[in-house]
Amino acid sequence: MTAPSHTKEQASPPYAVVVPTLVRDTLADCLAALAAATGPPPSEIVLVDDRPDPEAGPLAHPLSVLGDLRARTTVLRGGGRGPAAARNTGVRAVSSPWCVFLDDDVQVGPHWCEQAARDLAEAPPNTAGVQGVITVSLPGGRRPTDWERCTAGLARSRWITADMAYRTDALKQVGGFDERFRRAFREDTDLALRVLDAGWRIQRGRRTTRHPVRPADRWVSLRAQRGNADDALMLRLHGPGWWCRATAPRGRRRAHLAVTSAGVAACALAALGRPRGATAAALGWALGTAEFARARIEPGPRTRYEVDTMLATSVLIPPAATWHWLAGLWRHRGARPWQEVAPS
Repeated sequence: MTAPSHTKEQASPPYAVVVPTLVRDTLADCLAALAAATGPPPSEIVLVDDRPDPEAGPLAHPLSVLGDLRARTTVLRGGGRGPAAARNTGVRAVSSPWCVFLDDDVQVGPHWCEQAARDLAEAPPNTAGVQGVITVSLPGGRRPTDWERCTAGLARSRWITADMAYRTDALKQVGGFDERFRRAFREDTDLALRVLDAGWRIQRGRRTTRHPVRPADRWVSLRAQRGNADDALMLRLHGPGWWCRATAPRGRRRAHLAVTSAGVAACALAALGRPRGATAAALGWALGTAEFARARIEPGPRTRYEVDTMLATSVLIPPAATWHWLAGLWRHRGARPWQEVAPS
């Protein structure tokens, strides 16, 4: 491949910004930060309204904060099929050589447009993706909660589409996002692994984007266990080595399976009239659950609310994680490795 020439146009390549959204309260702040950022603005902005209700209210207020960028903004319907499908809808609508994906709950930095243009201009021809730098502000004066620590982990994650740029041609080459990923989880990792397998490179840029910790109820960690089904799909598509390739933490799935098995065994043995075995299994379940709860409580603020939340969810998470993992393995049992069905 030949090195790019240093023309003014190539020094600041056109780029589109694609934002899938459920029109949360955070969208206006996201768009306002984009409009206020200094530097070459995006040539196109595509908002994909992914609310399932086709009669959902208009986007008048969020769009009003865009100012002059409103004229180059397009709003499309996503149909409630999830962020992967919504991003594909956005990509099909753009003509720019680069697509920068932003989530609707992030806020780009004050010089983001300038930094993004530089990131893309400096990308070698064999580089398909340039990841932004995600920052998460944690509260001062106290230890972060379990949910805050989970959100802070986004700053260390690879290839997350909270702020991720891809060459439009590379996206089309690998077939875009896999729409079987219905949640905002693993769809970005799957895409990146396919891009790398196609011979491209992905690098980290210098533009910065802030990801606030959004409010959440005490059951958010329990709902997050649905992602185990997406991990099962990743296993089918990319094999058992995908965790290492993506430097993704494997979590406590094996421990959750062991704790859940002990709990099920305790109930079954008690029903069969085998008290000794039931007691031993119940003790194993209790010890595993207690260790899990301690690991989550110790680094946190240890308020009454947080401790109660950790105790309750630590009982429920192992069976929930195990259920979603096994359900995902069954649901995606027919999924073939992506290379076998890669677009020509």
